[in-house]
Amino acid sequence: MIEKAYLEITNICNLSCAFCHKTGREKRQMTKAEFEHLTDRLAGEVKYLFFHLMGEPLLHPLLPQFVKRAREKGFLPAITTNGTLLHSRGKELLDAAPYKISISLHAPAANAAFSDADYLTACLDFGKEIAKRGTIVAFRLWNIGGAGESENKTVLAALHDAFPTQWEEKWSGWRLAHKVFLEWGEEFDWPDRNAPAIAADAPIFCYALRNQIGIHADGTVVPCCLDADGVLSLGNLHDKPLAEILSTPRARAIYDGFTMHRAAEALCRRCGYARRFKA
Repeated sequence: MIEKAYLEITNICNLSCAFCHKTGREKRQMTKAEFEHLTDRLAGEVKYLFFHLMGEPLLHPLLPQFVKRAREKGFLPAITTNGTLLHSRGKELLDAAPYKISISLHAPAANAAFSDADYLTACLDFGKEIAKRGTIVAFRLWNIGGAGESENKTVLAALHDAFPTQWEEKWSGWRLAHKVFLEWGEEFDWPDRNAPAIAADAPIFCYALRNQIGIHADGTVVPCCLDADGVLSLGNLHDKPLAEILSTPRARAIYDGFTMHRAAEALCRRCGYARRFKA
C-alpha cells in the first residue's frame, strides 16, 4: 500500500507566491464524476489522501463533499492550504472533518496577501476550533534559510499567544496543544528542467513511489507531489489501474534507482528537496 496520494482536485490558485514553482498546465478543476472514478481506483491502494499538489483546494466548491466521500471510501483525507480562504469556507471544513489540515504560514515575504492584519488571526482561530473537533492541525513554517525566515518572529509570537501552554518538541517541529503542531522546514528549490543538475552517479534518495504518488487534476499519475508539470508522467489513472501504472518500466526504474541512491530521471537530479535525503 502507498502511504500518501496527492490528489490535485484543482490546479488553480488564488495567489502567486514567489517560492511556488507554479504550473504551465491547462487550468482545471476535477469534476465529481472524475473524483469518484479516481478514488475508486485508489481505494485499498492508498492510506492518506491529500487534496493538494498544485492549486488551492479551498477554491474547489465540492471540497467538503470530497472530504466526506474520501472518509466513506476508507481514506484518511488531508488538506494543505494557504489559509486565505478560511474566513469564507472554514465552516464547511469544520463540518466535513478532515483527518488533517496543514496551513502554510511561511509566505509574507512571498505574497502581500499574507500580510493582511486578519489573516493570521483567522488561521489560528480556525485551527483551534477544528482541533477541538478531532482534526490534526499543522501550522507550517517551511522557510528556514530563506528570505522569509526573518518574519517568523511575528508568527511565533502569535502562536505563543494562541497556545500559551508548554510546547513539546517533536522531530519536525513542536506540539503546541492537543492535535495542534508547528512544522519547521528548510526552504528548497523545486525540481526544474532548467536548474543545475547533480551528476548521474551522485548519491540521492527520494520517497517517490515508495510512500507517495501524485495525481494531477486530469488523472495523470506522477511519482511525487513536486512534479508540477507532469514531466515524469507514468500514465493516467482514468485509463489504467494504479498497480499497472506502478509496474511500467519508467516507474520501476525510478523506484529501483532510488533504492540504489541514484536518480534515474534528469528532473530528479534537479530537485532541491530530494538532495536532503542523499546518502
